[in-house]
Amino acid sequence: MVPSTFSRLKAARCLPVVLAALIFAGCGTHTPDQSTAYMQGTAQADSAFYLQQMQQSSDDTRINWQLLAIRALVKEGKTGQAVELFNQLPQELNDSQRREKTLLAAEIKLAQKDFAGAQNLLAKITPADLEQNQQARYWQAKIDASQGRPSIDLLRALIAQEPLLGAKEKQQNIDATWQALSSMTQEQANTLVINADENILQGWLDLQRIWFDNRNDPDMMKAGIADWQKRYPNNPGAKMLPTQLVNVKAFKPASTNKIALLLPLNGQAAVFGRTIQQGFEAAKNIGTQPVAAQVAAAPAADVAEQPQPQTVDGVASPAQASVSDLTGEQPAAQPVPVSAPATSTAAVSAPANPSAELKIYDTSSQPLSQILSQVQQDGASIVVGPLLKNNVEELLKSNTPLNVLALNQPENIENRVNICYFALSPEDEARDAARHIRDQGKQAPLVLIPRNSLGDRVANAFAQEWQKLGGGTVLQQKFGSTSELRAGVNGGSGIALTGSPITPRATTDSGMTTNNPTLQTTPTDDQFTNNGGRVDAVYIVATPGEIAFIKPMIAMRNGSQSGATLYASSRSAQGIAGPDFRLEMEGLQYSEIPMLAGGNLPLMQQALSAVNNDYSLARMYAMGVDAWSLANHFSQMRQVQGFEINGNTGSLTANPDCVINRKLSWLQYQQGQVVPAS
Repeated sequence: MVPSTFSRLKAARCLPVVLAALIFAGCGTHTPDQSTAYMQGTAQADSAFYLQQMQQSSDDTRINWQLLAIRALVKEGKTGQAVELFNQLPQELNDSQRREKTLLAAEIKLAQKDFAGAQNLLAKITPADLEQNQQARYWQAKIDASQGRPSIDLLRALIAQEPLLGAKEKQQNIDATWQALSSMTQEQANTLVINADENILQGWLDLQRIWFDNRNDPDMMKAGIADWQKRYPNNPGAKMLPTQLVNVKAFKPASTNKIALLLPLNGQAAVFGRTIQQGFEAAKNIGTQPVAAQVAAAPAADVAEQPQPQTVDGVASPAQASVSDLTGEQPAAQPVPVSAPATSTAAVSAPANPSAELKIYDTSSQPLSQILSQVQQDGASIVVGPLLKNNVEELLKSNTPLNVLALNQPENIENRVNICYFALSPEDEARDAARHIRDQGKQAPLVLIPRNSLGDRVANAFAQEWQKLGGGTVLQQKFGSTSELRAGVNGGSGIALTGSPITPRATTDSGMTTNNPTLQTTPTDDQFTNNGGRVDAVYIVATPGEIAFIKPMIAMRNGSQSGATLYASSRSAQGIAGPDFRLEMEGLQYSEIPMLAGGNLPLMQQALSAVNNDYSLARMYAMGVDAWSLANHFSQMRQVQGFEINGNTGSLTANPDCVINRKLSWLQYQQGQVVPAS
């Protein structure tokens, strides 16, 4: 019996071991589905991990890993691989996988810059059916599909996304909401219609109204924001103010009692420096007033051929005139005001301050580092200048603690809390032209530019701004010298409204270029823009002598009924347009600084008198006047988003890097007269 008892005991003892072995064996063959945590967003990995898991899995788990891999590939910028893997998804999907597939399809469209396609796919998704992490992605896709263009739909998407985000992302969301609100014009804001239960949106719109009413008065703005926070305590923006409005609450005005003006007073650029000094001192002694809306002036004189303008020492004037152009005498201009629709003056003035201490420092006589040290020792409260681009580069390297209104821009803008950049440049004009042409409903622009570095810079700036505004491909065509244009007229060849696509140079967050443009150079008659339509707008950067050939050559090749509107930069407007020239330019629109568009006739006459009727130098004189206004409102430009000065060189606003943007006046030749462009 002993052996029998022993066998039973042995079997009893072995049973747990056998059961444990069976349990562990089962665990080895049935691994839990780990993809769920990743699908729900509680865990994250890169595409390589997901692809590896996909290869080792089967059935629904494999599909989940495949969807995760596609999502990661899109996020990593590997759109081609994402599309290839997306196309391998099986037809049979469960409801959750099907929703993820549709959302991924929209995200892929966005990665491919197919914004319309993304919007169509997003319209098929019901946000309430999505998981929480999918909802955050859905609203982000809606936001991205809007391309930053302010609208009621964009505001609603941002508001819906906000509760789904973490603290860091919430601030970005609130800043984006405020960016959309502050990017609207007052006219756009007035057309918005909301539902009665949209309390958060109503709160944001009330804050927008406070900003519209008080943006040029920081003290009133501070009080308005504080009152708004009390009235809307539950609004996300009241709990976490937009960064730009935090800056407003911290606003402190800068002093202009002791000013250092840094300008070149010797060498080639001295003519620019001394003209800016004249304008600055005149404004200091007599003050400035907001410039009226554009009132066209029609100078009476015959147009004459002019040499190709050149850039001098990095100074960028709107017309890019050479020193020989600037010092030569020109016929006296006799402005004839033309009536324009009355509009409100929405900007502040800069009062005269003759007692303010002003000291001029010659940047052509000693290194900038020495000048800045001297300026600091002299106790200046603000620096205006330098003017030359290389000096501005040196300024940034110096890390000066002084408040500085630089009169040019470096190649790469650096956001410094104590520096603003104010430059008159063809690139500025090109960006303004892109906005103006876009506002007129044009879809397919051609940029007609000189065959030189100036032309390349203008083409790139225009294309960048156009695409930023949601436009498609911009075409460019280059022209040669005046003698080449004359030969074209004599040969009857004309200028076709065709061109080669511009691939804009990559930009930094500050909008500065970082590499060379890719430009094709041989246009053909069958090249069109990416929207499939023929050119409907031509932006011409040419001197009066050049445009006198270019416009007839366009008509010669395309006829007067081409359907394309012609636009030109201020380079073509040198104040010497006689009646024959004005008739020849019929229908052409061109940009001009408000002072020379008749918005400030007393200053226009004063400036032209001071510079012997040289329109290029008159623009520099106006720059000096506006530099005084900007210096007096330096803190507002630096800290108060949307602060605007109706200046003589344009309506002046600052971007987040405190680069001063100028909105120009637009004029048009009509029946031999110059009138405001409609």
